[in-house]
Amino acid sequence: MDAIVSVTSDWAIGKDGGLLVPNKADMRRFVQLTRGCTVLMGRKTLESFPGGHPLKDRRNVVVTRDESWAPDGVDVAHSLAEALDMVAADDEVWVVGGGQVYRALLPMCSRAVVTKNHCVRTCDTFFPNLDDDPAWRFESRVTTD
Repeated sequence: MDAIVSVTSDWAIGKDGGLLVPNKADMRRFVQLTRGCTVLMGRKTLESFPGGHPLKDRRNVVVTRDESWAPDGVDVAHSLAEALDMVAADDEVWVVGGGQVYRALLPMCSRAVVTKNHCVRTCDTFFPNLDDDPAWRFESRVTTD
């Protein structure tokens, strides 16, 4: 399992359920890496996608506590343990957000693909600061804003 994320200079990732820095090159890279794979995310992350629709050409596994939530095209898990069981046999799994899911699953990830945008934005959600964690060597792509 791998994580993929776009962060600002201070490791911020979102505000009010949305991305902080629109970045077309990063989005193309995200599609290239995750297409044909399983993406694992929280409900709010899925709802932040255009139209709240699952990502096409991927298996979308979404974690939510809401027992009645069951959109088309999504495999729903009601706990992280259930989600991990659901993806255990999948060849490639990408953790794509949000903050709670990243924090819980990052220790189980083999690598993190990070796009660092050199800017700071008002935010309410952060990714763990891998610069301060000597245990992490991560693949990073730096962009400017």
